[in-house]
Amino acid sequence: MLDLKFLRENPDIVKQNIKNKFQDSKLELVDKVIELDAESRKVKQEADSLRAEKNQLSKQIGALMAQGKKEEAEATKKKVTEESQHLSELEAKERELSEKVTEIMMVIPNIIDPSVPIGKDDSENVEIQKYGEPVVPDFEIPYHTDIMENFNGIDLDAAHKVAGNGFYYLMGDIARLHSAVISYARDFMIDRGFTYCIPPFMIRSNVVTGVMSFAEMDAMMYKIEGEDLYLIGTSEHSMIGKFIDTIIPEETLPKTLTSYSPCFRKEKGAHGLEERGVYRIHQFEKQEMIVVCKPDESPMWFDKLWQNTVDLFRSLDIPVRTLECCSGDLADLKVKSIDVEAWSPRQKKYFEVGSCSNLSDAQARRLKIRVKGENGEKYFAHTLNNTVVAPPRMLIAFLENNLNEDGTINIPEALRPYMGGKEKIQ
Repeated sequence: MLDLKFLRENPDIVKQNIKNKFQDSKLELVDKVIELDAESRKVKQEADSLRAEKNQLSKQIGALMAQGKKEEAEATKKKVTEESQHLSELEAKERELSEKVTEIMMVIPNIIDPSVPIGKDDSENVEIQKYGEPVVPDFEIPYHTDIMENFNGIDLDAAHKVAGNGFYYLMGDIARLHSAVISYARDFMIDRGFTYCIPPFMIRSNVVTGVMSFAEMDAMMYKIEGEDLYLIGTSEHSMIGKFIDTIIPEETLPKTLTSYSPCFRKEKGAHGLEERGVYRIHQFEKQEMIVVCKPDESPMWFDKLWQNTVDLFRSLDIPVRTLECCSGDLADLKVKSIDVEAWSPRQKKYFEVGSCSNLSDAQARRLKIRVKGENGEKYFAHTLNNTVVAPPRMLIAFLENNLNEDGTINIPEALRPYMGGKEKIQ
C-alpha cells in the first residue's frame, strides 16, 4: 500500500504508474482518494476543535458550580452534551471516510522500480541470463507422470476419488525424492545463513489482506468455514505475518528466514487442472525464503535471493534462466520481480519454478512492521520473498533433466545423502 502523503503530493506519478501497469480503470481512484482524504482531514480538524472546546467547557462547569452560578453551569452542561453528540457524529464520519480511503488505497498498485520493463503481460517478460547448457537428449522424454508411474511413484486415479482433480498420491522412491529435495533445500538455505522455521499453515484475515491484494486472495486462498482463518497459499504469508504490529530494533536487521510448509491454492481461473499432471495443483509443499530489512538494503537482498535459487538448481544439474517480470505481470504490491525457470528437455523450453519479489514497504505498511533506528526514528521495513523449491514442479524439472535412456534416474551428488546414498533410481 502506498503512503497516502506520497499520493497526495505526487498524484501524477501515481497515475503514470497505473498506466505503466495497464490498469487505466484505476486512474479515477487517485482523484477519489485525494477528495476523500481532503474531506477526512477537514472533518478531523473540526472534530479536534470541537474536542478542545468541549474540554474547555467541561472545566468551566466546576468553576461555575463553585461560584454558585448553578443556572450557568447547567446551561454549560447542556452545551457540552450537545457538542458531545455532534462530536460522536463527526468521529463516526471520520472513521467512515478513513475506511473508504484505506479500501481504495489497498487496490492502487505500488510504485514499480524504474528498472522494470514496461509490458502488458508475462509474454513481454525479459530474459536476463541462462545458467547451464540446456540439453535435448537423442531419446524421447516421456510426460512427467509417465516417468513417475514407471516407478509406481504416483497414483492420480486414487487421489481423484479421494479429493478430486488437482491432488495426487506420491509413493516409493518418487515420494522419497520429493522429501529429499525439500530436505536438501532446507539445509542449503541454512548453510547460507538463513534461520529455519516451520510456520502456521493457517492465517487470519488481517494477515491475508496485509500480504496480498484482494484479487490474489480471491484467486488463491481457501477460507475455513465459520472461522477467521485461511489456508496458506505460500508460507511467505505467515512468515511475513510473524512480524505484524512490531517495532524491530534496527541493529537486529536483517531478518532472514527459510520456511517449510504445505501450500493450498484454489487456482481459480487457472487452466491445466484437468490434465493428467502435477504442474498446477491444489496442494503442494514448498521451501521458501523471506527477508525483512532496511530500505537501502532491499536491492542487495533481492539479488541474493534469486541467486540462491539459481545456485540450488544448478547444484542438481538442472539448467535454468532468469526472467525480469514486466510491469503488467507484477502483482500490485510488488516493485520488482524475477522468475526462475527450469529447462524442460521434453517440451524444449523453460518453465517457471520460482519467483523472487521485492515489495518495498507495501506489506510492512499494511501490517505495521516498523524499524526503530539508532536515533529513535521509526520507519517501515522492506520485505522480500523467494521460492527455494516447490515440488512437484521441481520434480518435473529434476526427472526430465536426470532421466537416462534406460529409464533410470541419476541422483546428483549433492542429493545422495538424502536418498540413502543412491546414485540412481532403478
